[in-house]
Amino acid sequence: MLRWRGLEDLPGNWGRCVVTIGVFDGVHRGHQELIRRTVEVARERGLPSVVLTFDPHPSEVLRPGSHPAQLTTLRRKAELIEELGVDVFAVLPFTLELSKVTAHEFVHEILVDKLHAAVVLVGENFTFGAKAAGDVALLRELGTRFGYVVHGAELQGASVKGGHAGGQTVEGEITYSSTYVRSCIDAGDVEAAAAALGRPHRLEGIIVRGDGRGQDLGYPTANLSIPRYAAVPADGVYSCWFTSSGRPGERLKAAVSVGSNPTFSGRERSVEAFVLDVDEDFYGQHASLDFVARLRDMVRYSSVEELVDQISDDVQQTREILESS
Repeated sequence: MLRWRGLEDLPGNWGRCVVTIGVFDGVHRGHQELIRRTVEVARERGLPSVVLTFDPHPSEVLRPGSHPAQLTTLRRKAELIEELGVDVFAVLPFTLELSKVTAHEFVHEILVDKLHAAVVLVGENFTFGAKAAGDVALLRELGTRFGYVVHGAELQGASVKGGHAGGQTVEGEITYSSTYVRSCIDAGDVEAAAAALGRPHRLEGIIVRGDGRGQDLGYPTANLSIPRYAAVPADGVYSCWFTSSGRPGERLKAAVSVGSNPTFSGRERSVEAFVLDVDEDFYGQHASLDFVARLRDMVRYSSVEELVDQISDDVQQTREILESS
């Protein structure tokens, strides 16, 4: 898969293409269906498939401080999209200048002049251009003028029982969306998030030095630095798969604590992973945690001995859950 940042340096022999457009944070099941369809249409026509996305998130540029919790880093997003068979992953730097480009200008300057789009596939709720003034109907209208075809895809969803949206438990039909997945993660419902994503939610960063308390308790932890906008699950203890740059391709079991260590009157939120069956210092390595199941809330224990007993139970549950998953 080719990866472009900006559209200034497109190959001189670039022909026509089939393109889909969106932020695609999380690359959830709805995104996957749209991208797969884009790849299918491109192959039917013998044209390259292009995913056009934006970085940073438009919300942060338009309303500084409002950046939503990030489900996937840009690197992870590219990896997931590449797995779907896309030919080109194109990132448009989102700036104030770009935010002022009208819907008509966006189509003419980017989709037509730069990408030479033959087919454009978007979700039926897609909006674009300054103040989100453009919609699928306008995109289709402009397509008749500029010679491209528009496919407006229905939004994907499923029936759920006990999922989360807007901080509330929901029953019945839900539509897959990045907002829904964020709500699940914020509530600690990593199973519901995984159902919408089609895989466990991943948190990644660099392993940093902690206070060493886990070592004293007999359960040394790898402390994951939390990226600025990362979607971190609610405080609690989770079963996770742990991978690191020091052990490429190897997936390890981990019991993970998210929170502020209330038993020791902690104040700063941290993500600490006790990696099972491995005696290794992962300091300085890039690591990923795939959240499989939530074990319990974060609790303040009356003694260190009680805490150690609970950690032992957490580790055993983690082993059982991950061995059966």
